[in-house]
Amino acid sequence: MGKLLIVGTVAFDEIETPFGKTDKILGGAATFIGLAASQFEVDSAIVSIVGDDLPEEYLDLLRNKNIDLSGVEIVKGGKTFYWKGKYHNDLNSRDTLATELNTLADFNPVVPDNFKDADIVMLGNLHPNTQMSVIEQMKATPKLIVLDTMNFWMDNALEELEQVIKHIDVITINDAEARQLTDEYSLVKAAEEIQKMGPKYVVIKKGEHGALLFHNEKVFFAPALPLEEVFDPTGAGDTFAGGFSGYLAATDTISFANLKNAVIHGSNLASFCVERFGTRRMQDLKREEVNQRLHQFKTLTQFDIELK
Repeated sequence: MGKLLIVGTVAFDEIETPFGKTDKILGGAATFIGLAASQFEVDSAIVSIVGDDLPEEYLDLLRNKNIDLSGVEIVKGGKTFYWKGKYHNDLNSRDTLATELNTLADFNPVVPDNFKDADIVMLGNLHPNTQMSVIEQMKATPKLIVLDTMNFWMDNALEELEQVIKHIDVITINDAEARQLTDEYSLVKAAEEIQKMGPKYVVIKKGEHGALLFHNEKVFFAPALPLEEVFDPTGAGDTFAGGFSGYLAATDTISFANLKNAVIHGSNLASFCVERFGTRRMQDLKREEVNQRLHQFKTLTQFDIELK
């Protein structure tokens, strides 16, 4: 059983989509990553910070998925990170209505001693300095460090982000962010430029249009499963990252061929995440459902052709 260290937010989300809206519910990058990774045989831990306003039942939900929470700091009298957003009718764009950093503003991550030798480190979307602090705390070089980031840090902390990128093995970003980071419109050229910055592998997410994996001259494309309904896209990218890193930790094989499988597993789990508000679909997701949909992915992409 591989060890997976997850760094990111455990948070409150308040979401509105064309299909309805919620009050404050459980969210956060580390939450979605952890729930997705729990689908695999991994020994995982979350490093995060919350206030004591976070219901104990939310923490119990994660503990019941065998996720170690010894690295989650609970600030007495503090408030948990909060995000409120409204999605447009196409569900591809959204407006952020409120962001309250609260305890996250003073977050100094502390990696638990028993996870300083983690095989895989999954750095969820946070300030690059926070991500670098975690890398520096590792006692042994992880087999793989995976970084998720976004355009906000490219706009506001580019130098710090570039330093982190030098120390990682895999970066996961969306197509617009890949273009912004490299000033290249072609995603092939963008991936080439990003690999020059440090990462061996580049994963470019294209939402409902799938994901691309790049390694040297090799390219792999994983489609997104066509769904009848997309209810709430919140956390889909983090769920992808959790499935991706969780599968790699469980299989303990770092190769282009296995990363291809990891992309499929990440895409598969993300397809469940969008079917309900927040984490609700991922909380009670059964392995049989996951395997059944994996077969759908295989059918979607498999074909025979005669080449002369």
